[in-house]
Amino acid sequence: MTRILISNDDGVHAYGLPPLIEALTPLGEVWVVAPESEQSAQSHALTMHKPLRVRRRGDRFFGVSGTPADCVYMALNKLLPDRPDIVVSGINRGGNIGNDILYSGTVAAAMEACLVGIPAIAVSLHVNWEVHASKHHWGTAAALTARLVGEVLRHGLMPRTLLNVNVPDVPPEELKRVAATSMGVRRYENKVDERLDPRGQRYYWLGGAHERFDPIPDSDGQAIERGYASVTPIQADLTSWPALARLHSMDVFHTKNEET
Repeated sequence: MTRILISNDDGVHAYGLPPLIEALTPLGEVWVVAPESEQSAQSHALTMHKPLRVRRRGDRFFGVSGTPADCVYMALNKLLPDRPDIVVSGINRGGNIGNDILYSGTVAAAMEACLVGIPAIAVSLHVNWEVHASKHHWGTAAALTARLVGEVLRHGLMPRTLLNVNVPDVPPEELKRVAATSMGVRRYENKVDERLDPRGQRYYWLGGAHERFDPIPDSDGQAIERGYASVTPIQADLTSWPALARLHSMDVFHTKNEET
C-alpha cells in the first residue's frame, strides 16, 4: 500500500491538517508527524543541542517538540516502519511565495524528504489574515493536493526536486486554473517593532506587511494575483550555474601560489 507522510509548520492543531488528511486517505496509508506547536518561518533548522520529545496523538499520528525539518527527520529515521512513497507538507496558513520559500518551515519539511530522494510537495493557502482560520477554503487546497499527489506517484519528480504549491483562498468552483510557475519575488514592509516591558527593558517584534509581488511573467506571485494556483518546482541544488561560469573568468581562480 502507498504510504504518505504529512507534516507542516503550523503544528498538530492546525486548521489545514484535517482537510489534508481526509483528502489523502483514499490514496494510501497516511502518517502524520508534525510540530507540537507553531513553527512558522523556521526554515530548515534542525534541533541539535537539546532533546526532542515525541507524543503519540493517535494511530499513525505523532507530535514532535521541534521544527518541521525535525519532524520529517524523526519520521524517516525513527517513527515510520518504512520509507514513505511521498511526503506532503501543509496545508500552511499563508502563502509561501517567492522569497518566502527561503524562510518557510513548510517548504523545509518537504525539502528534508527531497534530500533523501523521497518525492515531496509543500502546499500553502494564500489567505487574508483578517479572516479567521476556520473560515478559509482549506478544501480547495486539499483537493488540488490530492490530484498532485496522484500525478507525482504516477510520474515521479526530478531527483532532489519538490513541488511548492500555493492556492488562493477561494471555493473550488472559483479556482480559475492551475499554473506551472517559476519562483518570483515578494516584497515586504520590513520593520522592527521596538517596545518596553513592565521593567523598562526593550524587546522587539520582527516582520512587516506584504507590499507587492514583482511583476515577473509566469511566476508564482503573478499566478496568485490572477487567482490561479501556482505549482513551482524547486530544487535542493542552490548553485547559480551562470554565476559559476563567470567565476571561472576571474583572475583569482587562475593564479597559482608560488613557493619562495
